[in-house]
Amino acid sequence: MSVHEFAHGLTAYRLGDPTAKYSGRLTLNPLAHIDIFWTFLLPLFLFLTSGFVFGAAKPVPINYWALKDPKRDIILVGVSGPLANFILGGLLAILIKIFPLPAILFTLTVNLIVINVILGVFNLIPIPPLDGSRILMGLLPEPFASRYAQAEAYSFIILLIFIWLGALNWIVWPAVEFILKLMGVR
Repeated sequence: MSVHEFAHGLTAYRLGDPTAKYSGRLTLNPLAHIDIFWTFLLPLFLFLTSGFVFGAAKPVPINYWALKDPKRDIILVGVSGPLANFILGGLLAILIKIFPLPAILFTLTVNLIVINVILGVFNLIPIPPLDGSRILMGLLPEPFASRYAQAEAYSFIILLIFIWLGALNWIVWPAVEFILKLMGVR
């Protein structure tokens, strides 16, 4: 999650928004990205009640109006997190093909690849506040983007319904498996 959030902050910074830097979030240090609810309480609750684990980092603050070209740049900021996950997963996939690793390190590396691909794919879902919604808002014409942004107030409920309806099984997991096959991990 640190790589993902750092990528958002770095992209925003390079596009004119220093908010992440000034708030101490332009770092790979995982402690800067921990959120008590999203990182600890929600995953623990879900694990204890369903066996399913879902969590998140504290989102990097972005000042939309500080971006040089807000409509275009919000797309770039949104895509940077998932792209960082895919790049890290891809680099690790290359690493395990080039260097022989002891079994335990190999297994840990494969798990890290899978986690990064899952994070990348899941965050591309266009439900606020996931990155896919930022990308979609940047692509939509203004009146539609503003209305779509209003859905963020209901995003947690929408996301839970999305998961409850099994959308992970017919959207996220097939995409994850496809990407892992491309990387040669499956």
